[in-house]
Amino acid sequence: MKIPTILLICCLVFSGCKSENNGKDPAMRNITAMELAQLMGKGWNLGNTLEAVGGETSWGNPRVTPELIKAVKDAGFTSIRIPVSWSVHISDPETHQIDKAWMQRVGQVVNYVLANDMFAIINIHWDNGWMNDPRESRKEAINQKLSAIWTQIATYFKDYDDRLLFAGSNEVHMENDWSSNPPAEYLSVQNSFNQTFVNAVRATGGANLKRHLVIQSYLTNIELAYTSLIIPADPTPDRLMIEVHYYDPYEFALKPDQPYDTQWGSVATGPVTPWGQEDWVEKEFEKMKQKFTGKGIPVILGEYGALYRPDLTGQSLEDHKRCRAYYLGYITDAAIRYGMVPFYWDNGAPDFVLFNRTSYQIIHPDVLQAIMNFQQ
Repeated sequence: MKIPTILLICCLVFSGCKSENNGKDPAMRNITAMELAQLMGKGWNLGNTLEAVGGETSWGNPRVTPELIKAVKDAGFTSIRIPVSWSVHISDPETHQIDKAWMQRVGQVVNYVLANDMFAIINIHWDNGWMNDPRESRKEAINQKLSAIWTQIATYFKDYDDRLLFAGSNEVHMENDWSSNPPAEYLSVQNSFNQTFVNAVRATGGANLKRHLVIQSYLTNIELAYTSLIIPADPTPDRLMIEVHYYDPYEFALKPDQPYDTQWGSVATGPVTPWGQEDWVEKEFEKMKQKFTGKGIPVILGEYGALYRPDLTGQSLEDHKRCRAYYLGYITDAAIRYGMVPFYWDNGAPDFVLFNRTSYQIIHPDVLQAIMNFQQ
């Protein structure tokens, strides 16, 4: 190992111990959320890691290292979304006090990202599903816990510059109910979570008065963002972003068990899902332009991806790989065309992996090429 690398690691380790030691100018630039989004480029998810409810390595990935983040930067990504679990690291259930060592570890990983001059987004991810009960009867209790957690997170990071963004939640929905047509009650309660998040962060002061914040639609669903998302009141104008996710069509992108579809789009030489092709992408992303990006409100495409099907062989596998790379390139390109910031979902597992978390090698160069240099 070269001496400069050793020095970098040492600096990052010590900088992760206290938020005020991150060595960054705490001043926020006087730019809007849309202007910041235009600087964020293409993003990557550090999935199935800090959000693993059994601990950082409990879902099969190793501890995050500076070398991994450097590899992601070298591949061309300029932003990293860091899903995080918090409730399992609470030492006092009455006050929702977060364990100090865990807060420092999250800070250390954030510092790895900032040391590479990248943007970082941290959130409250699934977190054992404690937010997934958007009923009026649970609204007050969930909002109290949400406020307590975000107050602590925001306080710890309040001196960080605007390359660090906070995202209030993830795919909030009624647990085990993935319907895209939820009751109005669920939508209303989920909207209240966004307002609580904004209020809690702004109340901590410091750089958080102007920090760029990311709010979610119910289920991070595009249609529900278009029809039902209420943008929270914010004392600081033009500092909010919207987050949605995209895994359409399900039969190609997410369905784990056969029968599933292995090809997609105009490059397919075999059957494709009857819906969810290129025209669907354009239609869905156009909604985000009409509702948000065309009005100066940026949209984060916080997750997108498609399962890799290693059970295929021969020509079937080659056709699948070609269509999968085309799909991921198309989604990335379309997101940018419609003013969104795309974040590829990499969970470190064979189905979505892009970077080997130990060797830092790129597992699917064709996918990376499509994401970075899509040509239709």
